[in-house]
Amino acid sequence: MHVFIGGAYNGKTDYVKGLYELHQMVMLDGELPEVAPACDVLVIKNLEKWLVTQNLEEDEQVVQTVLATVQTLEQQCRLVLIVTDMGRGVVPMEKQARLLRDTCGRLYQALFKEAEQVVRIWYGLAEQLK
Repeated sequence: MHVFIGGAYNGKTDYVKGLYELHQMVMLDGELPEVAPACDVLVIKNLEKWLVTQNLEEDEQVVQTVLATVQTLEQQCRLVLIVTDMGRGVVPMEKQARLLRDTCGRLYQALFKEAEQVVRIWYGLAEQLK
């Protein structure tokens, strides 16, 4: 698994498209499929859109669900995740926004631990973290 992280509108999607332009790539936006579509590279972006549809009060269960699904998808094709950095020390006032930020933080830690590569994109520039 290859994970790209960065702020909103920092060029993550364009970077990934350029990186995998010679591959048969399928890009899903805000979806977490149980079965990968036929492709060489499956790119899932905006995972946080899927997260808001879940019960974030049970964040450990949500994280485990995502990890299990990701492991299944990795067996079917090369998996690339594009995630948005939501933290940066800002604590949202709304409870749901705080739950989303906290769940994303826990999920991203787990994903980064499992990932082969982690890259931060900052205004189109890539920085290899792992």
